[in-house]
Amino acid sequence: QVQLVESGGGLVQAGGSLRLACVASRSGFMFNEMGWYRQAPGKQRELVAAITRGGITNFADSVKGRFTISRDNAKNSVYLQMNSLKPEDTAVYYCKAESILHMVYWGQGTQVTVSS
Repeated sequence: QVQLVESGGGLVQAGGSLRLACVASRSGFMFNEMGWYRQAPGKQRELVAAITRGGITNFADSVKGRFTISRDNAKNSVYLQMNSLKPEDTAVYYCKAESILHMVYWGQGTQVTVSS
């Protein structure tokens, strides 16, 4: 099975930046939409940003103007550039990818903590 390997999470101060990366463990695997979700303690998992294979993006209102999502189709990877981080961005961030056969894969989650 395909595994999504995440990296880039950590602890940063408010106003700082982080760049998350998610790479599929299997080469030559075709994905349609890829994206990032997050879940904070006591809250439901929510969409942060998503990007189609053609490059169309979608962002949660709370991160618009601060986060940028990009992907490399050849590498089956997706990235999330997070700028101007706020304490409310603190959450576990999950990578999600949908294959062309409509199978959904999730990363293990990476912790992002923003201190004030």
